[in-house]
Amino acid sequence: MKAAPLKSGLAAACLALSLTGVLAHGDVQPQPVDTAGLASLGEAWRDENPYRGDAKAVAIGDSGFNQNCARCHGLQVISGGLAPDLRYLPLGKEGDEYFVERVRHGAIINGMTKMPAFEGVLSQEALWAIRTYIEAKHEE
Repeated sequence: MKAAPLKSGLAAACLALSLTGVLAHGDVQPQPVDTAGLASLGEAWRDENPYRGDAKAVAIGDSGFNQNCARCHGLQVISGGLAPDLRYLPLGKEGDEYFVERVRHGAIINGMTKMPAFEGVLSQEALWAIRTYIEAKHEE
């Protein structure tokens, strides 16, 4: 008879531990992105991706994305459904405009932060490198 309380206690502990992961999702500190080797972009935000097609930017963006974006947008930019699948973001200026708006200002829907604002958190160089990486993973 003593095994029943032990089993139910173990089940409750497992449930509590699994919920902490769900409740903590997205509640993390942004990680710095080392942009050494990329041209400095200055203070004024660019309208178009200045690193488009740059292999160094793709590599830096890969690291930056997987440290800061993959929790919601999925490893290798393959979303599991929590956030938009960025592989389908339009290429070129159209996609750049959407990207800049979202990464700079975030997204708040019905009073809930769906995506944090990264302006002032990650550099313009880091964010454009992430965009370059996303473009390298593009699918139609």
